[in-house]
Amino acid sequence: MQQLIQAANAIRKGNYGTRLSLVTSDEIGELGNTFNHMAAQLEDNIRNLNHEKEHLASVLRSMTDAVVTFDGEGKVILTNPPGEKIMQAWCDLDWAQMGEGQEVPEPLVPLFKMVMDQGGDQNSNVHVQQGVWSVQMAPLYADSVVRGAVAVLRDVTEEVRLEKMRRDFVANVSHEIRTPLSMMQGYSEALLDGMAASPEESEELIQVIHDESLRMGRLVKDLLDLARMEAGHTDMAVKEVDLVELLERVYRKFSVRSKEQGIHLRFECRQTFIELHQADEDRLEQVFTNLLDNAFRHTPSGKNVLISAELLTDTRTPVAKVIVKDEGVGIPSSDLPFIFERFYKADKARVRGESVGTGLGLAIVKNIVDAHHGTIIVNSVLGEGTEFILQFPVDSSK
Repeated sequence: MQQLIQAANAIRKGNYGTRLSLVTSDEIGELGNTFNHMAAQLEDNIRNLNHEKEHLASVLRSMTDAVVTFDGEGKVILTNPPGEKIMQAWCDLDWAQMGEGQEVPEPLVPLFKMVMDQGGDQNSNVHVQQGVWSVQMAPLYADSVVRGAVAVLRDVTEEVRLEKMRRDFVANVSHEIRTPLSMMQGYSEALLDGMAASPEESEELIQVIHDESLRMGRLVKDLLDLARMEAGHTDMAVKEVDLVELLERVYRKFSVRSKEQGIHLRFECRQTFIELHQADEDRLEQVFTNLLDNAFRHTPSGKNVLISAELLTDTRTPVAKVIVKDEGVGIPSSDLPFIFERFYKADKARVRGESVGTGLGLAIVKNIVDAHHGTIIVNSVLGEGTEFILQFPVDSSK
């Protein structure tokens, strides 16, 4: 009996491999055999439980989603690494409604209460600072009684941002198309109803319809170009391009417009020849034309617009640098991160003239610059002007 007691105490302390060595054939021996069988079964069960526990821990560690379990009082009892990181970050925030001793972060409290009170799964998106989290919370049962809850959290900030961009894109396209369509419909109905009092008025109405159809054509073309670029299907007719000659051609193209608007346009270049070994001349002309068009639309009469170019040889590889600078109304710093997005509404920050663009120009510019392995940055001071700085590698194949 003393051996039996000692073996039982050893197992109680976690030594599940303990066995009795009784060889008698009486009741004590039978009890010893039964004890050994029970100990072996217990050891096997404990081994299986530890294996399942390790497997569960491995699964939780490998999950990119955060997993957090709470007991009935709201205390955290188990997390995986992403869950622990979130709990630490959220618990460090100063929540207005955070109760003393409360461990469930404030954004999860409503879901936790609903799970504990109703016993069903709950789903919701919660906003914490600049992030958005999809939360799925389910009850943990013990003897058919809710004893806690498990929450799975996934960062959906980027998904929400992309969905908002998609909705905004559809809304903006609808708006941009509706305006010229409405004008074309209205003026064509006026012509059909014979409202034009003279041939001159008829010609004026027809001219408006023509202009609006061209505007729609530009919008559709820009949309198709941008879609191809963003899908990586940009057709590049690369060749050796003299950047100075290209900029001089663009400068001459805008010289007439500068005189008409009373804007002083200057072109400066330290070198007479800057060659880009692999560039699409037409695409680059589209870039500089777009930037100058923006500059002219947002620069008042009497102010300056500057195009400058230079070859930088003090970098790791030679780089062609081009600056397009205006003295227009400028862009608020809060809007600068978004100006290369599709349908960026520049009229929030800059006063549009009579010429209205499609809202896709800068997005196309950015894609063309990227396709040439170049960079484009913008500096702007509200009320003073805007400066676009572009850099292109002389040999983009390196």
